[in-house]
Amino acid sequence: MGDRAVRERRRQLILRPVTRLCAALAAFALLLPTAAHAWGYYAHGIAAEIAQANIRPETRAKLEQLFAAEPLIGTPDCPLGNLVEAATWPDCIRREGWRWGYTSAWHYQTEPVTEDYDARKNCTGGNCVSAQIERNFRILADERLPANVRLQALAFVVHFTGDIHMPLHSGDLDDRGGNDREAAYGIAPGLNLHWIWDGPLAERAITSARPSLVRHHTAAERAELAGGTPADWGRESWETARDFIYPNAFDRSPLNGPLPDETALTQEAIEAAIPVSQRRVTQAGLRIADLLDRAMEPGPLPEPAGD
Repeated sequence: MGDRAVRERRRQLILRPVTRLCAALAAFALLLPTAAHAWGYYAHGIAAEIAQANIRPETRAKLEQLFAAEPLIGTPDCPLGNLVEAATWPDCIRREGWRWGYTSAWHYQTEPVTEDYDARKNCTGGNCVSAQIERNFRILADERLPANVRLQALAFVVHFTGDIHMPLHSGDLDDRGGNDREAAYGIAPGLNLHWIWDGPLAERAITSARPSLVRHHTAAERAELAGGTPADWGRESWETARDFIYPNAFDRSPLNGPLPDETALTQEAIEAAIPVSQRRVTQAGLRIADLLDRAMEPGPLPEPAGD
């Protein structure tokens, strides 16, 4: 073997473990928190795809007409040209806090799991996720309004319906919906409980689902999984946080006293959580479909009930 071949062989032997280490670090980095995106772009997009697969053809046609108004929205860095983009647009625009900062409180409605649920709690002036689903649904359904106004409302309806189905956007234990609870996800340390349910757990639940969550669901499935009001959906999430997420993560109920600030989700805990996450993503998608079908029906909505 000549000198050049020896040098090349030595270089390969040095670089091979470095390459493997870089690949391992890159894979691990996928589990780490990035700038906060409610329920993760991936889960929001999948909920929108479920909705797309279950809306009526006439609804789909009317939505295409609304998407034609995208240039009037004025957010070139945050596209809004289809239902999947609508699902993530309200997170994307939060980069411009000077323009959209007032929408931040619309993404959640943290209800203490140790107190009775109240859909009006922590919602001063309608600044919470359940109230904004209802408000933007009415804007979307109002055919008298300009297309760009209705398109913006469409994005908020799709996104916030996803948010309210993420349990830790409703259930809270004086920890900002789990954001203040440090948690390891299997072998990945240094995450937090909220981020785990937003990101890696939701992604694993979606990608492992058999059959795929994105499909046309039967009438029986829709009857079981859809229906209800935003207040009902918030209550479901609050109950899921109280009865499953915190006990699953800490091995005891939050109703039995304070929980530690740190925990680690075992493989068994993660596997037990997967069907819970799958159900919430599916419910979000089917309920988005119902909202869109109702909003695109001709004629005005009934006037809302007075307080």
